[in-house]
Amino acid sequence: MKYRKLGNTGIEVSELGFGASSLGGVFHSFNENRGIDAVFAAVDAGINIIDVSPYYGHYKAETVLGKALKDIPRDRFYLSTKVGRYGKDGVNTWDYSARRAKESVYESLERLHIDYIDIINVHDIEFQGRMEGGLQKVVDETLPALHELKREGVVRHVGITDLQLENLRWVIEHSEPGTVESVMNFCHYCLCDDKLVDFMDFFEQHGVGVLSASPFSMGLLTERGVPDWHPAPKPLVEACRRAAEHCKQKGYPIEKLAMQFSCSNPRIASTVFSTTRPEAIKTNLEYLSEPMDEQLVREVRDIIGEQQRVSWANT
Repeated sequence: MKYRKLGNTGIEVSELGFGASSLGGVFHSFNENRGIDAVFAAVDAGINIIDVSPYYGHYKAETVLGKALKDIPRDRFYLSTKVGRYGKDGVNTWDYSARRAKESVYESLERLHIDYIDIINVHDIEFQGRMEGGLQKVVDETLPALHELKREGVVRHVGITDLQLENLRWVIEHSEPGTVESVMNFCHYCLCDDKLVDFMDFFEQHGVGVLSASPFSMGLLTERGVPDWHPAPKPLVEACRRAAEHCKQKGYPIEKLAMQFSCSNPRIASTVFSTTRPEAIKTNLEYLSEPMDEQLVREVRDIIGEQQRVSWANT
């Protein structure tokens, strides 16, 4: 396992991170015991960054993850969770107020069976950008509340997450230096979209560590293809389907190429992927132990063609 520095936090995280969204049943139903075993398998393999959110499965992901974490020594992992985005009874809610942010942290601690959080993130900030106060509320209220908890030792580091890279940059530009210590972005460093590279100089100049998520672009870069709910436009879905078929014909699963590509940039501290299957941990680490087929990368990107960097709105 390779480890990389996360900005100026002093943390060194594994190049592959464990995303616990699947433990919330976000993508499909799963066997809870196997999901817990997947967490054990990840930590045993040297994965030391685990990412979750109260939003995933409407608190279920944190609850299931907590059942695993209570049996894992605290010094074997860094825990990243979030505030601001929630859900209950199938209804999404957003609350980026200082009061709710602090409440949410303590609720997460209880569900996760831990006494501090390594990285606390403001989740999907673009939703606050659509509400009264806009992103300025994240700057003026949410982040200061989390830094109060940092001073109290409840959290160690503070970050922000979003699909839209421009929002991450805006909040950093409008905050005091050092306020945002890390960012998590998803679907922007993968075979069909590498827009994240355009922002790396900015993040590094501000000492901000970078985590990337969803190397398979939420199913676009898989042989199985996208779920019905995927927000990607149809031409992009079709281009990725053709790319997956091309890789299959070459005897090189697109999942393997996608994982290798997403973890290949040393400027990105960790790439987070989610699974409830212990064997998937082993498979993906085996992918990373092999050299990437650079020629196949070029072929795949040629097939995706003009759909490169085509994105969508967060939902």
